[in-house]
Amino acid sequence: MSTAVSTGSSAGPEPLLAPLHRLEFGTPGPPRLTELPDGSPAWLVSRYPDVKQVLSDSRFGRAELYAPDGPSVTQAPGLVNDPDLMFNQDGPDHLRLRRTLRRAFTPRAVARWQPWIAAIVEQLLDGLARGEGQVDIVAEFTLPLPVAVISRLMGLDESARERMRHWSDHAFTDGSRSGDEVGAAMAEFSEFGAQLLAARRREPGVDLVSGLVRAADEEGGIPEAQLVSLVCGLVVGGHDSTMTMLGNSLLYLLTERLEAWSLLAASEEEAGTLADRLLHLIPLGDDRGSTRRATEGVEVGGVLIPAGAVVLADCGMANRDPAVFPPSTADDLFAPMEAPTLSFGAGPHYCLGAWLARTELQLALHRLAARFPGLRLSQPPESVHWRVGTTSRSPEHLLVTWPRT
Repeated sequence: MSTAVSTGSSAGPEPLLAPLHRLEFGTPGPPRLTELPDGSPAWLVSRYPDVKQVLSDSRFGRAELYAPDGPSVTQAPGLVNDPDLMFNQDGPDHLRLRRTLRRAFTPRAVARWQPWIAAIVEQLLDGLARGEGQVDIVAEFTLPLPVAVISRLMGLDESARERMRHWSDHAFTDGSRSGDEVGAAMAEFSEFGAQLLAARRREPGVDLVSGLVRAADEEGGIPEAQLVSLVCGLVVGGHDSTMTMLGNSLLYLLTERLEAWSLLAASEEEAGTLADRLLHLIPLGDDRGSTRRATEGVEVGGVLIPAGAVVLADCGMANRDPAVFPPSTADDLFAPMEAPTLSFGAGPHYCLGAWLARTELQLALHRLAARFPGLRLSQPPESVHWRVGTTSRSPEHLLVTWPRT
């Protein structure tokens, strides 16, 4: 999960939006001054090594954005701008929180989950196969899959699943919703998180929240508000990003890259390589800057960024830096990555759920292509209705069909 500068609003008629794989990016260059939406100055960093430096250097922090003199970019309501959120902590405070979860999301841990994740995929595909005519693959597959996965990991009941999208839409608001509306949703969400923590303290289990409670007790010194924000972040971040990635990937594959479908169906290993490429090439939303603030003057790419300056690290542009990712392989979906993608960030705030998201995307795409080799989009791409109003964007509905035997 990342925090970005909002560039639009969902108020009024839905704007004409390009698919996210069609977004245009400028040519990366040296750090330069730009403006935030309110007109205040910020430094835009866009080259791959420069972005990686900003995201990895402790002198560029998140917590400083929430200081009394912090920039207006942090004023939008919602979970992403909660100072208690792990992503918005730095130094020892951030490390304490991160240690409570680090072991839960290792590649080895995710590998142990793979069989039951695959079973959920197959169960959903069985339901999809029973559909007649046009089927909305968002409603039947791309949304219920990550919801089911994070619900099992955290031991959530059906009532929590039903509220998850509501909480997510308000937690990741782009600022277009009213403060009162977001505040009410977040108060309800925080109460849910607090009650979930209390329930696991009374009756611990083998779920992620019980493990978090045990690790927090061992760590000590973690404020309850930070634990609540951590639980809430897991609930919404654990499904929203994967749903977004999967829906946007299917739109791309079924409209422009049908030639990849047969190879995707034939090999789970190749599907993993393709998942890496899709995660790298298709951003989660229209907002591109991962925001930091310099605690002292730092030289980046030959340019001195002064203390107190706000920095927008443009991961989307950096992921297209021709000096690192040659244009000759940019369209090869099955070419191994030349360098680690920055889609999940870098450094101390690197997304802990990256390996889980990659595994879900790999299994979902591989098994979907294997079960439905003739799957095709049954609506014009330009007619896609977009889920807007949040910092991520994906199709609200995606109608598909396939030959029935």
